[in-house]
Amino acid sequence: MEKSDPAAAFDSDPNDGVTATSNAPIAFRYYDFVMAAFVAILLLSNIIGAAKLTFVEVSWWPEGLWPAADGTFIYGAGILFFPLGYVIGDILTEIYGFARARRVIWTGFAAMIFLAFMSYVVVSLPAFDGWECAASGSMEFKADPDSVPGSICQATYESVFGSTWRIVLASIVAFWAGEFVNSFVMAKMKVWTKGKALWTRTIGSTVVGQGVDSLIFYPIAFYGIWSTEAVITVMITNWLLKVVWEAALTPVTYLVVGKLKKAEGVDLYDTDTDFSPFSSKERRA
Repeated sequence: MEKSDPAAAFDSDPNDGVTATSNAPIAFRYYDFVMAAFVAILLLSNIIGAAKLTFVEVSWWPEGLWPAADGTFIYGAGILFFPLGYVIGDILTEIYGFARARRVIWTGFAAMIFLAFMSYVVVSLPAFDGWECAASGSMEFKADPDSVPGSICQATYESVFGSTWRIVLASIVAFWAGEFVNSFVMAKMKVWTKGKALWTRTIGSTVVGQGVDSLIFYPIAFYGIWSTEAVITVMITNWLLKVVWEAALTPVTYLVVGKLKKAEGVDLYDTDTDFSPFSSKERRA
Protein backbone atom coordinates (compact mmCIF):
# COMPACT_ATOMS: atom_id res chain seq x y z
CA MET A 1 0.00 0.00 0.00
CA GLU A 2 1.39 3.40 -1.00
CA LYS A 3 2.29 5.65 1.91
CA SER A 4 0.21 8.83 2.07
CA ASP A 5 1.97 12.18 1.67
CA PRO A 6 1.77 14.11 4.99
CA ALA A 7 2.55 17.39 3.20
CA ALA A 8 -0.65 17.16 1.17
CA ALA A 9 -2.53 18.50 4.21
CA PHE A 10 -0.60 21.78 3.88
CA ASP A 11 -2.00 22.55 0.43
CA SER A 12 -4.24 25.52 1.20
CA ASP A 13 -5.30 26.07 -2.44
CA PRO A 14 -5.54 22.90 -4.57
CA ASN A 15 -6.42 24.99 -7.64
CA ASP A 16 -3.40 27.32 -7.71
CA GLY A 17 -1.25 25.00 -9.79
CA VAL A 18 1.20 24.39 -6.94
CA THR A 19 1.13 20.99 -5.25
CA ALA A 20 2.22 20.65 -1.62
CA THR A 21 4.34 17.52 -1.35
CA SER A 22 7.22 15.88 0.50
CA ASN A 23 8.23 13.95 -2.61
CA ALA A 24 10.66 15.95 -4.73
CA PRO A 25 10.36 15.53 -8.50
CA ILE A 26 13.28 14.02 -10.39
CA ALA A 27 14.16 17.35 -12.01
CA PHE A 28 13.37 21.03 -11.52
CA ARG A 29 13.31 23.72 -14.19
CA TYR A 30 15.34 26.43 -12.45
CA TYR A 31 17.33 24.63 -9.76
CA ASP A 32 20.64 24.86 -11.67
CA PHE A 33 20.24 28.63 -12.13
CA VAL A 34 19.61 29.19 -8.43
CA MET A 35 22.64 27.03 -7.59
CA ALA A 36 24.82 29.06 -9.96
CA ALA A 37 23.63 32.34 -8.43
CA PHE A 38 24.35 31.05 -4.92
CA VAL A 39 27.91 29.95 -5.72
CA ALA A 40 28.65 33.15 -7.69
CA ILE A 41 27.59 35.40 -4.79
CA LEU A 42 29.49 33.22 -2.33
CA LEU A 43 32.75 33.55 -4.27
CA LEU A 44 32.26 37.27 -4.88
CA SER A 45 31.72 37.88 -1.18
CA ASN A 46 35.01 36.19 -0.39
CA ILE A 47 36.99 37.85 -3.19
CA ILE A 48 35.71 41.41 -2.83
CA GLY A 49 34.65 42.06 0.73
CA ALA A 50 35.90 39.38 3.13
CA ALA A 51 38.74 41.26 4.86
CA LYS A 52 37.82 44.92 4.39
CA LEU A 53 36.49 46.88 7.34
CA THR A 54 34.30 49.89 6.67
CA PHE A 55 31.96 51.99 8.79
CA VAL A 56 28.76 53.98 8.90
CA GLU A 57 28.04 57.01 11.08
CA VAL A 58 24.70 57.05 12.92
CA SER A 59 24.15 60.58 14.20
CA TRP A 60 21.19 59.72 16.41
CA TRP A 61 22.93 56.86 18.25
CA PRO A 62 23.15 57.60 22.01
CA GLU A 63 26.67 58.64 23.00
CA GLY A 64 28.54 55.98 24.94
CA LEU A 65 26.07 53.21 24.10
CA TRP A 66 27.69 49.91 23.09
CA PRO A 67 28.57 48.72 20.44
CA ALA A 68 29.16 52.18 18.91
CA ALA A 69 30.12 54.55 21.69
CA ASP A 70 30.76 57.42 19.27
CA GLY A 71 28.00 56.49 16.80
CA THR A 72 30.42 54.78 14.40
CA PHE A 73 29.35 51.26 13.45
CA ILE A 74 32.25 49.19 12.10
CA TYR A 75 31.42 46.25 9.86
CA GLY A 76 32.95 43.99 7.23
CA ALA A 77 32.30 44.96 3.61
CA GLY A 78 31.33 41.37 2.84
CA ILE A 79 27.98 42.13 4.45
CA LEU A 80 26.88 43.52 1.07
CA PHE A 81 27.14 39.99 -0.36
CA PHE A 82 26.73 37.44 2.43
CA PRO A 83 23.06 38.24 3.21
CA LEU A 84 22.21 37.79 -0.48
CA GLY A 85 23.71 34.33 -0.20
CA TYR A 86 21.49 33.59 2.78
CA VAL A 87 18.44 34.88 0.89
CA ILE A 88 19.21 32.51 -1.97
CA GLY A 89 19.88 29.77 0.58
CA ASP A 90 16.42 30.37 2.04
CA ILE A 91 14.91 30.23 -1.45
CA LEU A 92 16.75 26.97 -2.16
CA THR A 93 15.39 25.30 0.97
CA GLU A 94 11.90 26.78 0.60
CA ILE A 95 11.52 25.73 -3.04
CA TYR A 96 13.78 22.71 -3.46
CA GLY A 97 14.05 21.27 0.05
CA PHE A 98 16.91 20.54 2.41
CA ALA A 99 18.39 17.70 0.35
CA ARG A 100 18.82 19.87 -2.75
CA ALA A 101 20.09 22.77 -0.64
CA ARG A 102 22.62 20.37 0.90
CA ARG A 103 24.05 19.65 -2.56
CA VAL A 104 24.42 23.38 -3.22
CA ILE A 105 26.14 23.97 0.12
CA TRP A 106 28.68 21.24 -0.62
CA THR A 107 29.17 22.68 -4.11
CA GLY A 108 29.85 26.11 -2.60
CA PHE A 109 32.17 24.51 -0.02
CA ALA A 110 34.22 22.87 -2.78
CA ALA A 111 34.29 26.11 -4.78
CA MET A 112 35.62 28.02 -1.75
CA ILE A 113 38.40 25.48 -1.23
CA PHE A 114 39.35 25.70 -4.91
CA LEU A 115 39.30 29.50 -4.73
CA ALA A 116 41.55 29.48 -1.67
CA PHE A 117 44.00 27.05 -3.29
CA MET A 118 44.21 28.93 -6.59
CA SER A 119 44.58 32.27 -4.77
CA TYR A 120 47.53 30.82 -2.88
CA VAL A 121 49.11 29.50 -6.09
CA VAL A 122 48.69 32.74 -8.03
CA VAL A 123 49.89 34.95 -5.17
CA SER A 124 52.95 32.72 -4.76
CA LEU A 125 54.04 33.07 -8.39
CA PRO A 126 57.04 35.42 -8.81
CA ALA A 127 56.13 38.91 -10.01
CA PHE A 128 57.73 40.30 -13.19
CA ASP A 129 59.78 43.42 -12.37
CA GLY A 130 58.20 45.36 -15.22
CA TRP A 131 54.63 44.66 -14.12
CA GLU A 132 52.75 47.98 -14.19
CA CYS A 133 49.56 48.61 -12.22
CA ALA A 134 47.67 51.48 -10.59
CA ALA A 135 49.76 51.19 -7.42
CA SER A 136 53.04 51.56 -9.33
CA GLY A 137 51.92 55.04 -10.39
CA SER A 138 51.23 56.21 -6.85
CA MET A 139 53.05 59.12 -5.24
CA GLU A 140 54.74 56.78 -2.76
CA PHE A 141 56.26 54.80 -5.61
CA LYS A 142 57.35 57.86 -7.57
CA ALA A 143 59.02 59.29 -4.46
CA ASP A 144 61.27 56.20 -4.17
CA PRO A 145 63.56 55.85 -7.21
CA ASP A 146 64.73 52.41 -6.04
CA SER A 147 61.23 50.91 -6.07
CA VAL A 148 60.52 48.15 -8.58
CA PRO A 149 57.06 48.30 -10.19
CA GLY A 150 56.60 44.55 -9.96
CA SER A 151 57.19 44.48 -6.20
CA ILE A 152 54.73 47.32 -5.63
CA CYS A 153 52.06 45.56 -7.67
CA GLN A 154 52.78 42.23 -5.98
CA ALA A 155 52.33 43.75 -2.53
CA THR A 156 49.05 45.32 -3.63
CA TYR A 157 47.87 42.04 -5.16
CA GLU A 158 48.73 40.15 -1.97
CA SER A 159 46.77 42.66 0.13
CA VAL A 160 43.64 41.82 -1.90
CA PHE A 161 43.99 38.10 -2.67
CA GLY A 162 46.55 36.93 -0.15
CA SER A 163 44.27 36.21 2.80
CA THR A 164 45.94 34.55 5.76
CA TRP A 165 45.26 30.89 6.48
CA ARG A 166 43.11 31.95 9.44
CA ILE A 167 40.73 34.00 7.29
CA VAL A 168 40.53 31.22 4.71
CA LEU A 169 39.83 28.58 7.37
CA ALA A 170 37.32 30.81 9.15
CA SER A 171 35.46 31.57 5.92
CA ILE A 172 35.17 27.93 4.88
CA VAL A 173 34.17 26.54 8.29
CA ALA A 174 31.77 29.41 9.10
CA PHE A 175 30.08 29.14 5.71
CA TRP A 176 29.62 25.38 6.00
CA ALA A 177 28.21 25.43 9.52
CA GLY A 178 26.11 28.59 9.10
CA GLU A 179 24.49 27.49 5.85
CA PHE A 180 23.58 24.03 7.12
CA VAL A 181 22.08 25.49 10.30
CA ASN A 182 20.20 28.09 8.24
CA SER A 183 18.78 25.44 5.89
CA PHE A 184 17.87 23.08 8.74
CA VAL A 185 15.98 25.78 10.68
CA MET A 186 14.28 26.96 7.49
CA ALA A 187 13.09 23.45 6.59
CA LYS A 188 11.89 22.63 10.10
CA MET A 189 10.05 25.92 10.52
CA LYS A 190 8.27 25.42 7.20
CA VAL A 191 6.74 22.20 8.50
CA TRP A 192 5.97 23.73 11.91
CA THR A 193 4.21 26.71 10.31
CA LYS A 194 2.53 24.50 7.68
CA GLY A 195 3.96 26.73 4.97
CA LYS A 196 2.46 29.93 6.34
CA ALA A 197 4.23 33.15 7.42
CA LEU A 198 7.29 32.80 5.19
CA TRP A 199 8.88 35.84 6.83
CA THR A 200 9.11 34.09 10.21
CA ARG A 201 11.32 31.33 8.85
CA THR A 202 13.45 33.47 6.53
CA ILE A 203 14.29 35.87 9.34
CA GLY A 204 14.35 33.18 12.04
CA SER A 205 16.71 30.95 10.10
CA THR A 206 18.97 33.93 9.38
CA VAL A 207 19.10 34.90 13.06
CA VAL A 208 20.36 31.42 13.92
CA GLY A 209 22.42 30.70 10.80
CA GLN A 210 24.16 34.07 10.70
CA GLY A 211 24.71 33.83 14.43
CA VAL A 212 26.58 30.55 13.99
CA ASP A 213 28.49 31.99 11.02
CA SER A 214 29.62 35.08 12.96
CA LEU A 215 30.47 33.14 16.13
CA ILE A 216 32.81 30.94 14.11
CA PHE A 217 34.29 33.38 11.59
CA TYR A 218 35.45 36.36 13.66
CA PRO A 219 37.17 34.54 16.54
CA ILE A 220 38.99 32.14 14.18
CA ALA A 221 40.00 34.89 11.75
CA PHE A 222 40.88 37.77 14.04
CA TYR A 223 41.16 36.75 17.71
CA GLY A 224 44.62 37.76 18.89
CA ILE A 225 45.05 40.08 15.89
CA TRP A 226 42.29 42.51 16.78
CA SER A 227 41.50 43.36 20.37
CA THR A 228 38.91 41.13 22.02
CA GLU A 229 36.56 44.10 22.22
CA ALA A 230 36.93 44.75 18.47
CA VAL A 231 36.25 41.09 17.64
CA ILE A 232 33.10 41.01 19.76
CA THR A 233 31.90 44.42 18.53
CA VAL A 234 32.36 43.64 14.83
CA MET A 235 30.91 40.15 15.28
CA ILE A 236 27.71 41.42 16.91
CA THR A 237 27.40 44.46 14.63
CA ASN A 238 27.75 42.31 11.52
CA TRP A 239 25.23 39.80 12.82
CA LEU A 240 22.68 42.54 13.55
CA LEU A 241 23.20 44.21 10.18
CA LYS A 242 22.87 40.90 8.33
CA VAL A 243 19.58 40.15 10.09
CA VAL A 244 18.29 43.66 9.31
CA TRP A 245 19.44 43.26 5.70
CA GLU A 246 17.59 39.95 5.46
CA ALA A 247 14.44 41.51 6.90
CA ALA A 248 14.67 44.40 4.43
CA LEU A 249 14.88 41.92 1.54
CA THR A 250 11.76 40.03 2.69
CA PRO A 251 9.54 41.51 -0.08
CA VAL A 252 12.08 40.38 -2.67
CA THR A 253 12.16 36.90 -1.13
CA TYR A 254 8.37 36.69 -1.24
CA LEU A 255 8.34 37.74 -4.90
CA VAL A 256 11.01 35.25 -5.99
CA VAL A 257 9.57 32.38 -3.93
CA GLY A 258 6.09 32.96 -5.31
CA LYS A 259 7.25 32.99 -8.92
CA LEU A 260 9.52 29.96 -8.54
CA LYS A 261 6.84 27.88 -6.82
CA LYS A 262 4.46 28.53 -9.68
CA ALA A 263 7.16 27.84 -12.25
CA GLU A 264 8.18 24.56 -10.60
CA GLY A 265 4.59 23.56 -9.73
CA VAL A 266 5.47 22.15 -6.31
CA ASP A 267 5.67 23.35 -2.72
CA LEU A 268 8.16 21.01 -1.08
CA TYR A 269 8.06 20.07 2.62
CA ASP A 270 10.81 18.21 4.50
CA THR A 271 8.51 15.95 6.51
CA ASP A 272 10.62 12.81 6.10
CA THR A 273 14.06 14.16 5.18
CA ASP A 274 17.47 12.87 6.21
CA PHE A 275 18.98 16.04 7.69
CA SER A 276 22.55 14.77 8.08
CA PRO A 277 24.96 17.14 6.27
CA PHE A 278 26.95 14.08 5.14
CA SER A 279 24.09 12.02 3.76
CA SER A 280 23.52 11.50 0.04
CA LYS A 281 19.96 10.30 0.63
CA GLU A 282 16.98 12.61 0.40
CA ARG A 283 14.76 10.71 2.85
CA ARG A 284 15.20 8.86 6.10
CA ALA A 285 15.59 5.10 5.81
